Amino acid sequence: MSNKPVYAIIGLGLLGGSYAKGLHDAGYHVIGIARRQETIDYALANNFITEGSIQPSDIHKADIVILCLYPKVMIQWVQEHKHDFKPGAIVSDIAGVKRNVVKPIQDILKDVDAEFISTHPMAGKEVSGIEHADPSIFKQANFIIVPTVDNSEKAINAMMDVADILKFHHISLLSIDEHDRMIGFLSQLTHVIAVSLMNTHDHDKLVDYTGDSFRDLTRIAKINEDMWSELFLFNKDILLEEIEAFEASLDIFKQALKNDDEETMKQLFIQSTNRRKKFDK
Repeated sequence: MSNKPVYAIIGLGLLGGSYAKGLHDAGYHVIGIARRQETIDYALANNFITEGSIQPSDIHKADIVILCLYPKVMIQWVQEHKHDFKPGAIVSDIAGVKRNVVKPIQDILKDVDAEFISTHPMAGKEVSGIEHADPSIFKQANFIIVPTVDNSEKAINAMMDVADILKFHHISLLSIDEHDRMIGFLSQLTHVIAVSLMNTHDHDKLVDYTGDSFRDLTRIAKINEDMWSELFLFNKDILLEEIEAFEASLDIFKQALKNDDEETMKQLFIQSTNRRKKFDK
């Protein structure tokens, strides 16, 4: 009998499908659970999963369950299916916010023999759906584990194993507050900026004139409105602080330009160049 854990992926969209395919390709038994039978059929036909079901109760077969659902839906799903988890199961997620997600789910699972440990794969595309799933998106990506005092070393190690199997570039451990503050700046604010830039002008010929700089800056403006609205509101206080900090930074540049202050602009360019070099891979 194999000592390898059996995985269940709940929600076979872009990331759920990418997780499933990556784990399956690595030789693991993967159970895919989705709402639509056609999604299961696609996943089976394309070797994303070992078996699939539209019945959530099939999670009882899995040692490790990864929830690839929107935060609100995920909390409700765990509440409804908490008694279906295999005794001793490790449960995780991929949600982009943690403060209003982790404790509610850990509280739900307190009366059953299952442990929830939160993670966040810093990877994705500007498209959705299993047909776009591809585990190669993880290869240069960061993986964040968000443990609490209620998490065991076994659960933390299980998530490190997942990150290794999927070939994530770097693994970090952050507290819930550290995670949501970092994500408020690195992910959520950047999406706000991209969306705002894209919506600044509606000139119908912009596409004929644009260069790579505009394309690069607005790549993430093609956005899933349901998911990102929910994520922003879950992290509202931190995101508002980051927007205000960005406005203050933008105002420094605005004042330098207004005052013909070439030296200040040069210093801003030098500072940004030096900081950006750290991100080059």
